[in-house]
Amino acid sequence: MLPSHLNGHSPLARRRPQLPAASPPAATGDPPTAGDAALEAHDRVYFQSYSHIGIHESMIKDRVRTDAYREAIMHHQKFIEGKVVMDVGCGTGILSVFCARAGAKRVYAVDASEIATQASEIVKANNLADKIVVIHGRVEDVDIEEKVDVIISEWMGYMLLYESMLPSVLFARDKWLKPGGLILPSHATLFMAPITNSDRYEGSVDFWCDVYGINMSALVPLAKKFASEEPSIEIVGGENVISWPFVVKHIDCYTSTVEEFKSITTAYKVSSMMLAPIHGFGLWFEVEFNGPAESCSNLSSDSSPLDIVQKKRRRASDSTVVLSTAPEDEPTHWHQTILYFPDPIGVTQDQIIEGSVTITPSEENPRCLNIHLECSTGGQNLVQDFAMR
Repeated sequence: MLPSHLNGHSPLARRRPQLPAASPPAATGDPPTAGDAALEAHDRVYFQSYSHIGIHESMIKDRVRTDAYREAIMHHQKFIEGKVVMDVGCGTGILSVFCARAGAKRVYAVDASEIATQASEIVKANNLADKIVVIHGRVEDVDIEEKVDVIISEWMGYMLLYESMLPSVLFARDKWLKPGGLILPSHATLFMAPITNSDRYEGSVDFWCDVYGINMSALVPLAKKFASEEPSIEIVGGENVISWPFVVKHIDCYTSTVEEFKSITTAYKVSSMMLAPIHGFGLWFEVEFNGPAESCSNLSSDSSPLDIVQKKRRRASDSTVVLSTAPEDEPTHWHQTILYFPDPIGVTQDQIIEGSVTITPSEENPRCLNIHLECSTGGQNLVQDFAMR
C-alpha cells in the first residue's frame, strides 16, 4: 500500500471489492455515461488490488479481527449448523471455512476479485468442495437459486464506512436472507472524540523548524496543509483521547437501509478531561455479533458518556461477541482514523468542545469519503474539510 502523508498506512484499497448497491450499472439499453465509465475504472483498480496476497495476509494476521469472527461463528453455531450461509466478499474464504466446520449445510462464498480462484483451491485443499460454493462476481450480479439462513461478511473499512461493503450486505439481506435469519456482524457503532498527540504533530510539523541544523521552517505551512487535508490512519492510545467519545452513527444490519449512508451528520458537545492541546479528532468503531432475536444496546448520537460506560459493563457481564478498534483496546489492522487540525487548540479541564461532523460518499467514487468538521471551543472556531481517497 502507498504511504500516507503522516504515516506508512494509506486508506487506499483496504476493503474487499464490492460495488456499492447504491450505484448500479446503467439499465439495459441505456448508453453508458461518463460517470459509469469512471466507476468501472475505479472498480477495476479496486478489484485488482484485492488479488494481492498482502492485503489478505494483513487482515488474516489481525488476530483480534479473525478470532472475533471465529468466536462469533461458534457462539451462534445453533443458527449455522445444517443451514445455508452466504459469505459476502469472502476473500480467501476463511470465514466460509469456519462456517462449514461449524456445520453449515452449504456456504455460498462470493467475491468480485481474482482471489476467488485461490479461494476455490483452498476449499478443495480442505475437503470442503461439497459444502462451499465459491462464486466469482459481485453479490449484486450473482444468481443463487435458494434463500439463505445466515449472511456473514467482514465489510468494515477504515473509520467503519470507508470503502464499505455494507450496501452489498444490505442488498444480499433484502434479496436472499430468510425471515428471522442471522447477520454477522449484526450491529456497528462509529465513535469520535478529540485527541491530543504532541509527538505526532511535532514529528510532522515542528520537525521542519530545525533539520540537521538547517532552518526549513518555510515548509511548516505546507506540512500543516498536508497534515489537515487527508485523514491519517495510525494507532493512538487511550491516553491520547481527551474526552468521552460520542456516537457518530449506529448501524443495525437487520433494519438499516442504504439511504441512511448518503449523508451522515452528527452534532456533538463534549467536555475536556484534561489541560491539553487538541490536535484533532479520532474515529474508531466496534461491531457486535448478536443473534436475530437478541437486542443490541441502541447507541445514538444522543448517547451520554454514562450510556457508553454502562453498555461496556453490560457487555463484560454477558456473552456478546464484540470486535473493537477503540484506542484503549488491543490494536487492529484498522488502527484509528485521525482528523488533524492545521494548528492545535488549547483546552483546559472541563472546557466544552462542540460542533458537528458530516460524512458523505465522494461523488467521483462512492467508495471514498468527504468529511466536514466544525469545532468550537473557548472562543476559537475551526471549519475543516477532509478528503479520504
